[in-house]
Amino acid sequence: MPRFLLTRIMSGLMVLLLVCLFTYLVFFALSPDPAVQICGKSCTPELIDQIRGNLGLDQPFWTQFFLFVVGIFAGRTYGDGAGAVDCAAPCLGYSFQSSQAVWDMIVQRLPVSATVAVGAAVLWLLAGLAGGLLSAVKEGSFLDRFTTGLTLTSMSIPNYVLALVLQYVLVVQLQWLPFPQAVAFADDPVQWFLNFVMPWMVLAIGYAAAYTRLTRANVLDVLRENYVRTAAAKGLPQSLVWRRHALRPALTPIVTIFGMDFAGLLGGALITETVFGINGVGKMAADSIARNDQPVIMGVTLLAGFLVVVGNLVVDVVYTAIDPRVRVNA
Repeated sequence: MPRFLLTRIMSGLMVLLLVCLFTYLVFFALSPDPAVQICGKSCTPELIDQIRGNLGLDQPFWTQFFLFVVGIFAGRTYGDGAGAVDCAAPCLGYSFQSSQAVWDMIVQRLPVSATVAVGAAVLWLLAGLAGGLLSAVKEGSFLDRFTTGLTLTSMSIPNYVLALVLQYVLVVQLQWLPFPQAVAFADDPVQWFLNFVMPWMVLAIGYAAAYTRLTRANVLDVLRENYVRTAAAKGLPQSLVWRRHALRPALTPIVTIFGMDFAGLLGGALITETVFGINGVGKMAADSIARNDQPVIMGVTLLAGFLVVVGNLVVDVVYTAIDPRVRVNA
């Protein structure tokens, strides 16, 4: 097991290094000159050269990339002399628009995105697993056909359309919910909870539909396996057959998908946060793209890659607890 974890950690670090290299290469090769963007309209060539020197943009690509990677782990210093600026680790640079450290901006907004992700994940797991199990148990019935049609419809609606519909129905027409506002949990827990109900619903509906179909298909496949039919033929109670022999193998693919989906949402639900005006990582990324704030875009991209790698590692560990076959191989 330790060797298995060490191998997975090393492969994850290699993936992160490749993501970092690709991201840096894209912004280095395809993006406009950051020094010109920072300098503004009333600028001189001398000032542009000075900004390039302070940012290290006058150095070769591989030197810049090396300094960027070292800065993530050990921090770095921008500029020389009295105008030098120290960037503590993990240093992802400074925003071109606000001059804030990118890491500090991410840390400020990550709890909001985590709240959106956790709430939505709870809803879609409960609805997806329950709907998939009921549909599998009632295979071929009206409930099964109705669930299949409902999931197909839910998966076909884009998030931004669903968000606008829910706002119009629940906020404008029925007035059951307030429009999301920036309220801290300590100030008003009820208002804080109501602010996240619609974002949770928007994200959960699409994911719940996909998880319902996946759970149904996995459960039906496992129920047709020989070892499950043998357990039932031996006279074991149906609940025991389901719990011990059918449910755990059927959950293995769901754990994989959930790890990826949840990790991706932690990196920010860009569309949902933008539509509802939630000041999370996703909205920050959308605003940075609109303003071509390259360090912030790179920081969010690396954060998303890191979370996906960590999510995969956690999934591999959970596998060993769910599936004995994986435990033996590990």
